[in-house]
Amino acid sequence: MKRPVTMTSRERYIETLTFGAPDRIPFHPGSPRESTLERWQAEGLAGRFWFEALCEDIGLDEAPARGGVQPDVDFRMMPQFEEEVLEHRDGHYIVRDWMGNVTEISDEYDYTYIRSAKDFVTRKWHAFPVENRADFDEMKKRYAPDDSGRYPADWDERVARMKSRKHPVSINFPGPFWQMREWCGFEPLCMLFLDDPDLVREMAAFWTDFVSRTMARALEAGVVDRVLIQEDMAYKEKSMVSPAMAREFLAPSWRRWTGEARGAGAAIIDMDSDGKVDELIPIWIECGINVCDPMEVAAGNDLNKYRRRFSHNIGYTGGVDKRAIAKGGAAIKAELDRLAPVVADGGYIPGCDHGVPADVSWPDYVRYARLLAQMTGWL
Repeated sequence: MKRPVTMTSRERYIETLTFGAPDRIPFHPGSPRESTLERWQAEGLAGRFWFEALCEDIGLDEAPARGGVQPDVDFRMMPQFEEEVLEHRDGHYIVRDWMGNVTEISDEYDYTYIRSAKDFVTRKWHAFPVENRADFDEMKKRYAPDDSGRYPADWDERVARMKSRKHPVSINFPGPFWQMREWCGFEPLCMLFLDDPDLVREMAAFWTDFVSRTMARALEAGVVDRVLIQEDMAYKEKSMVSPAMAREFLAPSWRRWTGEARGAGAAIIDMDSDGKVDELIPIWIECGINVCDPMEVAAGNDLNKYRRRFSHNIGYTGGVDKRAIAKGGAAIKAELDRLAPVVADGGYIPGCDHGVPADVSWPDYVRYARLLAQMTGWL
């Protein structure tokens, strides 16, 4: 049943994920990738912006608010490496990207897809900018927290607008595992945990301090509702490092950031990781993280089991199996019915468990979104 609108999108978002009493649950069906949009154009989208078209096609008169001014704090290296195509042969680009990695990608795509999430693209990494402590000493020079480019030029104006916000305001940055993997590469980093743990600790401590100092200005402004930590540190069945390693090397970063964010009034500390995260959730809870996503079903994440195990100690977003949406028909309803107990229990914003892939048709996406809008109180 459609519920009356009594809250702003900010209030609704926070109230939902903190197990409160929202007027409705935020409507976050999940966003399409580039190839998905190409398919949808021929199936009923017809040049319209996908979210507006979706609301129109499901009969949602009051489209949920999207966007709003954000801090746009930049945690990337400054200066960046100069991007350069090193080779173009045998149907592939080999590129030195802006992060200093030598990476390969099919020339079916523009080489900028190497660092873009516009689509599902397979990439191969050949070399990384940090192989030893000397390399790391050079890399640190690119991360001055007081660089003038880290905050937008209109920061004071943005703060004034965010003070009266009706939408949730977020800052996001890589966590220590993500960032060290970007510097060193996945396999070399995993070996460093064993071969040179002191260097791993040094890199993690540096990154922790850099993030804290960089985000301090935004936190001091008192306008941040949500801090999103990006880690992507799990496979289909297990985490990429052991829980013991996560506690030893990574938890100090998470714990410091959550303390700083909570002290500044941020209600949501969100952990973003693909893969199966059941081994990691207890550590995240210990560190003060209270939401995680996208809860990929294909990786074995079961929100009903997690709710029984972790109770109201953590909330979730995502969790709707993209494969069920692609199957269409009864599979969509069965998938949403599966998640109904978690929705009813609170602390959960249901939506596609990753970017919406191109095997999801526009008609099936509309069917799914209509059922989701009914489940979340919008229809």
